[in-house]
Amino acid sequence: MATALRLLALLGAAAIQGGYSSSHSYRYFYTGVSQPGPGVPAFISVGYVDGEPVNYYDSERRRMEPRGDWVKGAVDAQYWERETRNSQGWQAWFRAGLDTLRGRYNQSAGFHTLQLMCGCELRGDGSKGGFFQYAYDGRDFLSLDKDRETWVAADDGARVTKQKWDAERSIAQGYRAYLEGTCIEWLGKYLEYGKETLQRREPPRVQVSDRPSQVGGLTTLSCRVHGFYPRNVDVVWLKKGVAMPQETNKWGVVPSGDGTYQTRATIEIDPSSETDYTCCVEHPSLTEDLRVPWTPKSNVMLIVGIVIGVLVLVAAVAGAVVFLRKKKDGYKAAAAHEGSSSSGSNQGSHTGIKA
Repeated sequence: MATALRLLALLGAAAIQGGYSSSHSYRYFYTGVSQPGPGVPAFISVGYVDGEPVNYYDSERRRMEPRGDWVKGAVDAQYWERETRNSQGWQAWFRAGLDTLRGRYNQSAGFHTLQLMCGCELRGDGSKGGFFQYAYDGRDFLSLDKDRETWVAADDGARVTKQKWDAERSIAQGYRAYLEGTCIEWLGKYLEYGKETLQRREPPRVQVSDRPSQVGGLTTLSCRVHGFYPRNVDVVWLKKGVAMPQETNKWGVVPSGDGTYQTRATIEIDPSSETDYTCCVEHPSLTEDLRVPWTPKSNVMLIVGIVIGVLVLVAAVAGAVVFLRKKKDGYKAAAAHEGSSSSGSNQGSHTGIKA
């Protein structure tokens, strides 16, 4: 269960940047569970700015804590006390909500989750956005229609809550005011204090490889993109220069562990019919897209073989030249000895006969 929750938080963070853009976002992810245990707190709250964690709370520590040294400078001294009290209030609300929903769905026992994802966004075109979305047991439950100030129910169980909250319009109005006001203000503050971290640019590195596919006769091409920041990136395979988004399988953007991010995109091809494939990467750090072509292994081996053959031929020719030069020098030395009248040569000749 702990692994599932960590994966859930990771996937939530990965959803923050919805694509290739220059937008900025401030998001919260709340998770409550019905059966807490070792490593699985009853309630967790994590805040993200542009995909970077900025604060954290869980029901075991019972304190809101900063994530990143730069975060401390963005808030006043009383901020953490206020946010701790707010988080403790959300913890109690989630506990009561889980009890209510288990009864509503006729669930007497078992492991159940209640989640909230909320936040705001400053888009690249200057527009703003925001949302509140609840989920129960991993399925949509209730979401806010911000502009109409009403709630959208996903099933019959959620309609009961919708009727209650629609009748109390101050709930939707309060959430809308937070999304359009307080949330945007805090996003701006975090971006200013954390600009060296949040607004830095680190270009991606790309590695292209291939392996036999599980489907007979096909080959899987893999494009690994890593070492980049910020996390919003777009990766697609090109066939003869044409993007193949439907055929490209994307594996999501995840942290690399060193403050950068990584992702992977694959495509299955028939290597006997087409070999002109290129991995194309778009990222805010690049002035133009980065393209890395796939080179079939057979071609690579052919090139390597040709290079090795040329090197062997050059070495052989060089060796032959050296040998001929030495042999020619040896002929000259023998001719010189045969025509010599020195006593040493005569003595050496006589000595050789005696031996």
